[in-house]
Amino acid sequence: MSFQSPTSKPQATVPGRPGTHHQGLHDHSAQGQSLEGALQQAGFYPRLVADVVADALDGRDCVAHLVHLETHFDRAEVRRHITVLVLTEDMLVITHVDDQQLDEAGEQTVAQVSTESVPVAQIRSVVLSYVYAQPQDYKSSDPVRELTLSIAWSGGQRLDMGPASCGDPQCEADHGYSGTIAQEDIVLRISAEADGLQAVQDAKLFARALRAVNTGSSAPVPHTGPGLPPRPRMGVFGSRVSRGHQR
Repeated sequence: MSFQSPTSKPQATVPGRPGTHHQGLHDHSAQGQSLEGALQQAGFYPRLVADVVADALDGRDCVAHLVHLETHFDRAEVRRHITVLVLTEDMLVITHVDDQQLDEAGEQTVAQVSTESVPVAQIRSVVLSYVYAQPQDYKSSDPVRELTLSIAWSGGQRLDMGPASCGDPQCEADHGYSGTIAQEDIVLRISAEADGLQAVQDAKLFARALRAVNTGSSAPVPHTGPGLPPRPRMGVFGSRVSRGHQR
């Protein structure tokens, strides 16, 4: 999948559909901007992604969101894909979109989309890993340099293994392998250097809202402003979908 820069086009108003406003895409959380604003700022086919997310929400209101655009370099190609996490009062909706060129000239491009809806009651753990620069000089006002958000709900596990050693640099004996097992279904890494300080703060706020809803604590009140009439319930996805953003 290679990247071709999406071009922004004027958003035409469809009859019976108020512009680009989507039911459930606006929220009153403490995050830096609305979900729709975050999709526009990411700039990765924002209208397509907004429609896919709105369809996956199925009329639910957004309590908190996290939009993460990732860029990878593969030899001479630049590849990008976007992951959108939307928390409602009862569901965690995960949307992943990437694109693929079907010809060398890049004239034929397709978008590959996957969505998954997970009841918050099924979420087993929410893990935040932080990185701080110069900890010896740490002050309470110092921002987090990097944050990794790991969410587990299905019992999926990641196994990291490597050759074991005895600590003797001269030893050439075979000590087998050692490793760690981490329970996770999705992992997102947000860096202040690559994504900005606000993105790291938004990830922390999203994790806090997810923990609050998952544990039954007081959570942010979702926005119920005007928008499209709620869509009929179509059921949620029961099977796991593959996502390229997993580590």
